[in-house]
Amino acid sequence: MSWNNLIDNLIPIGVCVVLPIFIVWLNLRAKMNETNRKAEVMLKAIEAGKEVDADYFKPEGKAKTVKGQLLGKLTGACITFLIGALVMTIVLCMSAQEKIDSEATLGFTVFGGIMIAIGVALFISFFVGKKMLAKEMEAEEMRLSENQQLQNPR
Repeated sequence: MSWNNLIDNLIPIGVCVVLPIFIVWLNLRAKMNETNRKAEVMLKAIEAGKEVDADYFKPEGKAKTVKGQLLGKLTGACITFLIGALVMTIVLCMSAQEKIDSEATLGFTVFGGIMIAIGVALFISFFVGKKMLAKEMEAEEMRLSENQQLQNPR
C-alpha cells in the first residue's frame, strides 16, 4: 500500500466521519458551556437571596409561529420536488443521448423519484396543515397584532 493510496482513503473518511462528529461535539460543548454559565448566575442569585426568573433557562431566539412552520414545510416541499425533477430530467436527457450506463441511470432515477415523493408528501402536509390550523393562525395573528398595538401606541 502506497502513501498516495492511504491519503486518498483517509480524506473521504475524514470528511464523511470525523468532520460531522467534530461539528456535533462542538455544538454540544457550546450548549453545555452556555448552560453552565447560566447555572452559575442562578446559583449566585440564589445565594444573594434575589428572586429567580423561571424563564431564564428557556431557549433564546424567536419561537416559530404556526404560519412560519407551514411556510418552512412549503419551502422544503418546493426544494425537494425541484431537486427530484431536475435529477430526473438530467438522467432522462443523458440516458437518451447514451452518455450514462444503465446502473447509474437506475440509481439516479430512484434518487430522483424519492426526492419527488418527499416533495409531494411535504406539499400534502402543507395543504392539510393549512386547512387544519387556519383558526390557530388567525388567533396567532390577532395576538401578534394586539401585542404590536400595545408596544406602539399612536
